[in-house]
Amino acid sequence: MKTSQILIPTQKEAPNDAQIASHQLMIRAGLISKLASGLYSYLPIGLNVLQKVENIIREEMNQSGAQEVLMPVVQPAELWQESGRWDAYGAELLRFNDRHNRKFCLSPTHEEVITDLASQYLNSYKQLPMNFYQIQTKFRDEIRPRFGVMRSREFIMKDAYSFHLDAASMKLEFEKMHATYCRIFERLGLNYRAVLADSGNIGGDNSVEFHVLAESGEDAICFSDTSNYAANIEKVAFSQQEKINTPSAIEAQVLTKKITSIKDVAQFLNVEASQCVKTIIIKVVDGYKALALRGDHELNEAKVQNLLGDFKFASDAEIKTLGLKKGFIGVKDLNIELIVDYAAEVMVDFVCGANEWDYHLTGANWGNVLLQTADLRNAVAGDPSPDGKGKLVIKRGIEVGHIFQLGNKYSKAMNANVIGESGKSLTMMMGCYGIGITRVVAAAIEQNYDNRGIIFPSSIAPFALVIVPINYSKSIRVKNSADMLYQQCLDAGIEVLLDDRKERAGIMFANSELLGIPHRIVLSDMHVDNDNVEYKARNSPEKITLKFNHALSFVQNKINT
Repeated sequence: MKTSQILIPTQKEAPNDAQIASHQLMIRAGLISKLASGLYSYLPIGLNVLQKVENIIREEMNQSGAQEVLMPVVQPAELWQESGRWDAYGAELLRFNDRHNRKFCLSPTHEEVITDLASQYLNSYKQLPMNFYQIQTKFRDEIRPRFGVMRSREFIMKDAYSFHLDAASMKLEFEKMHATYCRIFERLGLNYRAVLADSGNIGGDNSVEFHVLAESGEDAICFSDTSNYAANIEKVAFSQQEKINTPSAIEAQVLTKKITSIKDVAQFLNVEASQCVKTIIIKVVDGYKALALRGDHELNEAKVQNLLGDFKFASDAEIKTLGLKKGFIGVKDLNIELIVDYAAEVMVDFVCGANEWDYHLTGANWGNVLLQTADLRNAVAGDPSPDGKGKLVIKRGIEVGHIFQLGNKYSKAMNANVIGESGKSLTMMMGCYGIGITRVVAAAIEQNYDNRGIIFPSSIAPFALVIVPINYSKSIRVKNSADMLYQQCLDAGIEVLLDDRKERAGIMFANSELLGIPHRIVLSDMHVDNDNVEYKARNSPEKITLKFNHALSFVQNKINT
């Protein structure tokens, strides 16, 4: 391809609303164009990259034995009502009525549609297991679309769904998909981690997320420094601890005036935040509860949700109606149920609120009260790994894939049954496996860029090689040599871009680096005079001078290594 034949609208500056590197660079490199909030068009270079991601995914899914299908984006409300998600899914589900006043939605996911298909066409245990996948557009009406295609409203996803006679078969397919996903992300050239995860509103008992490691990631992922243990911070589980310390202090009420935050209280009393206990009031279905955690720990909302069901934090007014003093809430003499985190349970001689305005307690202890305890907190770096091997390291990650063991959540609700070997009707078990394809492109950039632009992994770069001929339009010698090398590359099957524009060399170099093309060859009159070319890899500052007739084989070797 020649640059003059393709739309590459590069920009020097990113738009003001582009906050992260991938958003900035995808706009500047001309990969995408914004249509409206959370809606983007993919331009030729961007689509090239997107299709390469899709091709790798498609090859590996086909190799796994999954069958490709294509399901509608528009879905009837009846299916979602049958599964119970029409009202439960929330405002992200874009609902509308057609001209006949029938209710529909734009698909954020396809569990309902595929389960309906399976109930129609799978009727015997002899047909199982089966795995169907698609590469399809999804729409989720995000309240605050941001970060470009990282969190857009419309996006492209590979979603797969498997059907099984029993849980054992479902687990085998889950492991197969786990291995398939690992191959996909390795081929994509990404530094990733597979981590235990919370299943969220999709459902199911077991799930694994795949995260691309990047500082801009929205998720915190934890992994052991000595073993293979890895989990989303929401999923890191802690066990009850053995009490090894005995109380030694005398409890005292201390005037702390208007000091309320753990940081300020600890500083005022000259103690560590880890020696303080904070109390959080939440509202649940049957009233209010108090949750006590170590001062330096954060509440894990997913754990609370799993323990107590839907909840929200109590408002200032609600706290007041309970007779509690915000900022000075303690753990003693509460008139609501108290649940203590495992790490707080073993604390002695700690600081907490005194349940009186402007006062805290020092030297507080739990006494002989039988506490209700639970795992309530997020992990912190240095915590013992839950598998008993090593300590936890925490890094930021961008979720690009998620696999679930759904069980019979959808198949039972939607009567997706087959006739078993005994002749009895059995409800199928299901698995679900997703990859955010547009998000993969953004995540790859977040992990691979510098101050000059994108550094695409070779497997998804828009072109393998760019030829930059200086004075191409003025020097017939440069033009002839560049055209000859260009044709040699095409004949050899190399994806090559020839920059045939009437631009200064600096602009052509800057554009090739912005686009993240892995390999570059420069030709000038001086090079032609000496029968040379100049080679440079995008991820290296080194420039290498080569003989013209060695250039093709040199580049082929670089591409293949």
